[in-house]
Amino acid sequence: MNIQRVPFDHPDAVKLNDEVQLEYARRYGDEGDLTYLDPDMFRPPRGLYLIAYDERDRPVATGGWRTQDENDEGYADGDAELKRMYVVPQARGHGLARHVLGLLEEDARAAGRLRMVLETGDQQPEAIALYTSSGYAPCAKFGYYRTHESSLCFAKPLTGQ
Repeated sequence: MNIQRVPFDHPDAVKLNDEVQLEYARRYGDEGDLTYLDPDMFRPPRGLYLIAYDERDRPVATGGWRTQDENDEGYADGDAELKRMYVVPQARGHGLARHVLGLLEEDARAAGRLRMVLETGDQQPEAIALYTSSGYAPCAKFGYYRTHESSLCFAKPLTGQ
């Protein structure tokens, strides 16, 4: 597996983002995640975006983090927000998401972020299982979907590890 840092607007990132949006739409019966994301949000040192490529150089997984600090959407100073974690269906079940998650946590920690936060939904049991088994605990809701009943928010300290 080859994991590369790429810009959020890289063609492979756009392709995988389109795929995850279709999955969100299918699972929730809506238009996908409407959270505003800009490529600059994922530029080091204020964020990072990764793509994993398989042995045939096909993009098969993605994930990123972006800096967040206290604001009116419920974030706290020092937050790193996990975004667009996704593994294509044919590459699931091999620990790829866990590996990408670990790399993102390491990078956010090195950038001085204090905790990793994420928002997922109640129709994503695989994501919930990954995050809870990786040390994430439910937290106060934040972000674009903080008022939605199906929204679930989790956090994990990045300090003291």
